[in-house]
This record gives sequence, structure tokens and C-alpha cells, in this order.
Amino acid sequence: MHPAHLRIEDHSYELPDERIARYPLPERDASKLLIYRQGHITEDIYRNIGSHIPPGTLMVFNQARVVHARLQFTKPTGGTIEVFCLAPHPQYADVQTALQQHGHVLWECLVGGASKWKEGMALHMQHTAPAFTLTATIAERRQGSYILRLQWNDAALTFAEVLHHMGKVPLPPYLRRHAEQGDDSTYQTVYAKDEGSVAAPTAGLHFTPQVLEQLSAAGVHSAFVTLHVGAGTFIPVKADTMAGHDMHAEWIEVTRTTLSQLQDALGKDIVAVGTTSLRTLETLYWIGNKLLNNEPLHLHGIAVGQWDPYDTATQHPTADALAALAQYMQQHSMERLITRTQILIAPGYTFRVITGLVTNFHQPRSTLLLLVSAIVGDDWRRIYTHALQNDYRFLSYGDGSLLWL
Repeated sequence: MHPAHLRIEDHSYELPDERIARYPLPERDASKLLIYRQGHITEDIYRNIGSHIPPGTLMVFNQARVVHARLQFTKPTGGTIEVFCLAPHPQYADVQTALQQHGHVLWECLVGGASKWKEGMALHMQHTAPAFTLTATIAERRQGSYILRLQWNDAALTFAEVLHHMGKVPLPPYLRRHAEQGDDSTYQTVYAKDEGSVAAPTAGLHFTPQVLEQLSAAGVHSAFVTLHVGAGTFIPVKADTMAGHDMHAEWIEVTRTTLSQLQDALGKDIVAVGTTSLRTLETLYWIGNKLLNNEPLHLHGIAVGQWDPYDTATQHPTADALAALAQYMQQHSMERLITRTQILIAPGYTFRVITGLVTNFHQPRSTLLLLVSAIVGDDWRRIYTHALQNDYRFLSYGDGSLLWL
């Protein structure tokens, strides 16, 4: 069956409110770890994950760093309007370029209380140390979001610095609480590097420097990619079938060094830490496959659309596709590939790069649950029932799993 015809209702379950982890455990690596392999379920904790990963495995982590994407502006009348910075305007080459803008920037945003934002009204935020003012005006109204012109009167500051000073951690809406000081560190992986995400790659929150050292000592190799997680990751599918759902596009960044590591690891286990890492790795295959098929590349737009994996007739071996991409990057003197992916991984998908996934437990009726189902098939229900019956904590700050193909 083509995934467009999948009924999202077939990937729903009852998630009691009390099973949602609203705060992290005091120790990241003390979270429960469910291991699924060839139909069998076992249990452990993240501190011991190294004993479940074969030596020689390549584990791939998403090093995206969460920015303080929530801003609270004051209206001239005294009321407040909250702005959630989603993604830079398409005029910028990538997220990093947009974050390094000085003085002003255009950004796509969600606006809480938008009906109270009258045409032509400017909103302001004041910061004292350093002293500057951030001003927001509406540049364009879109369906469900706005393009805002954000300006600040200290040209020495980049937009990344403005967000750091004025914004708050963008906790997922299902946590139903305001960000607290502790979230600055706990809602960030210990290896976070590239600023731009509005949500954490939460599978990585369980890893500590000690766990990473133990994995290395056990002969497990590490590689890093970047996918800037968008707010679309929190949005449940509302259409009856996937044909009515537009998958959100997200920025990815992969270096030639990481691509070389992937090529060397083919034939051994490659484990994606998080659905974002997985989507990035599988996207690389489809870009390479397009090169081999002499299809046009849209690296400045969306390189891989949500239906591309299911509508492509000619599909080449993984080694050939990754080699084609490596050759393309070398020919174009690209040290890193920067583009966007809209790839949807759902039942019916054939995995080309990964052999395993480390991931948390996801919302009902979500594209993330479809991805889990693509790996374990109908056993996703048995896995989630086991987790619910054995006091696992769900969603971003919750427990997780190691799923093998």
C-alpha cells in the first residue's frame, strides 16, 4: 500500500495524561530503555546501552542546538502577545546565515493572540543588560503563521544573540508548563552544537559524556549530522489519510567527513539516535539516487519530497547512491551539504542506510509513530502496550527504546 492511503487512525493509542513526563529524571542516563530485536522485548536503562550495541556499529547523533525561540512582546495597551519563531524566511541560504543577521531579520512565526495584533501595530521587548529594544511588525500573513520583521537597535548583536538574551526555551506544548531555568540545560543534548532548532532531538537527551565514553571504549563509533527540528514535529496528523497531510520540511547539514563514515560503515550496523538523525541519513540516499537517475536537484529548496521514496521507479544500491553524493560534493567543492528534507517514513518504506534506531515514545496519530511502525511493523502496538503497562514515561522528557530492523 502506498503510504498516502494509510489511515492515521490505525496508528493511534490511548495515552493517559499522567504518563507524559513533564520533567526529566535527575540523571539523564537513568531513563528506562526498551530493546526490541526480532520480535523480542527486553529492558535496561540508558546507562547500559553500550552492552546492546555491537562493536563496530556507527551511531549517528543529531547535534542541532535548541534556540530560545519563544518571545513575549508587550502591546501599546499593555497586553502581551507570544511569538514562536519557527524558521527563517526562504530568502536566507540556511538557518545559520539567518541567525547571524545583524539589526533585522525576517522570520516565520506562530503568534499567540494574533487577533489582538492590529494592522500596522509594532510590538516591543526591552532588555537591560545589554540594553536594547526588539521590535516586531507583521510583514506577511500566511495560513496558520506569519512572516515577522524583527528589528533591534544594537547592530553589534546577531539574531542568535538576541534570542539568547530575550527568548525562552520552546518546550513542547504537550508538557503544558512554562520553561524553567533548569530546562536551559536539560532540554539540550550534551553534544549540541549547531544553533537553529525549535525543539530538541529528544532521543539524545539520555546520553551523558560517560555513556558516550563507554560506547567508544566498547568499539562503537560516533558520527554527527544536523537536522534543525521544526515545530511541525509536534503536530498530530489531522487528515483521515496521509494523502491529506503535508509533511513539514526541515533543514539538514551533513559534512563530507560524516558521509565518508557512512560509506565505510555500510555492511555493518548503523544506528540513528533519534528520528531526526534517521530522516537525515535516509535523505542522503535519496539525493544520491536522484543524481544517479539524472534527476534535477533542488538543494536550495526541498531536496527530497515526502512521496519521493514511494514514487521513484529506479532505486540504486545504497553504496552507489552515497558514492554519487560524495562525488557530487567533491566536484562542487562542498565540505558540507546544506538543504531541506520533507521525507516521510511510514509503513511501506524500505530502509537504505540505518539498521537500528534509538528513540523516545511518541504521540498518537503522529508521523513519528508512523516511522516507528515502518521499522517494527504491527509490533509497534505490542511495544507501546508493554511500555504503558510497565510504567514507562512518554514523550520528550520520557524513557526510550532501541529498535532493530
